[in-house]
Amino acid sequence: MLPDGLLYLDSWVDERLDRCFQLMETDDRRLLDDWMARWSDLAEFEVVPVITSPEAADRVLGGSDAPAAG
Repeated sequence: MLPDGLLYLDSWVDERLDRCFQLMETDDRRLLDDWMARWSDLAEFEVVPVITSPEAADRVLGGSDAPAAG
């Protein structure tokens, strides 16, 4: 069901069983958008890009992966 290049990593469901949080990974945002479009009649989606804790620490400490100021 997932296109090549889009990986399902894990998921969590809130205690009320109202919402599911899925952790997905891809280098191509279009794959995620296409996958969400196929399910849009059954679910609403909110995308929150995340980074790992080591990546966040590197950014805080001034590492080279910091996003450009804008």
